[in-house]
Amino acid sequence: MFTLYGDKVSGNCLKVKWVADHLGLPYRWVDIDVVKGEAKAPEFVAKFPMGQVPAVEFADGRRLAQSNALMLYLAEGSALVPADGFARAEMLQWLFWEQYSHEPAIAVRRFQKYYLGKPESEIDPALERKGRAALDQMQRHLAVHNWFVGDGLSCADIGLVAYTRVAHEGGFDLALWPAVQSWVQRVERTLGLNG
Repeated sequence: MFTLYGDKVSGNCLKVKWVADHLGLPYRWVDIDVVKGEAKAPEFVAKFPMGQVPAVEFADGRRLAQSNALMLYLAEGSALVPADGFARAEMLQWLFWEQYSHEPAIAVRRFQKYYLGKPESEIDPALERKGRAALDQMQRHLAVHNWFVGDGLSCADIGLVAYTRVAHEGGFDLALWPAVQSWVQRVERTLGLNG
């Protein structure tokens, strides 16, 4: 049993939760409200110096943060991490891309528009351009593949679906990217997120 600290509006937190749920790993969830600054509270930072969620404390006292590191650690030895070295590197490639080229545009625009309620005039227009470029990249890949790596769900899919499935909250209509939209539905069904 481990303790997962997270905010349920955060895709980064949810992807760790989804890995644990999918693999049937027992954990205790502790809500941390990012908007209220709870991840920056002194008692939280004393445990997790990065001051971010998701973060996990294991039964033996060890602690780990950062969503993709957590997903990979929890999924080690499961079908979510390809056994083949090259396929595993492909999965990592998509996870690095997700944190560098996808999340900083789609998640940030969503947060500003949907949670902070900023008008378009106050949102950096580059976020929309970069988000569309990320979705275009995903569309090209998913037009010829059902999954991001191999023939089934991997951590790459879970990492990328977290913010893609709510991209509409940032003003991105997934109907414009039909292969992405179909993939989101496929991942949601596989993870049991619908219903």
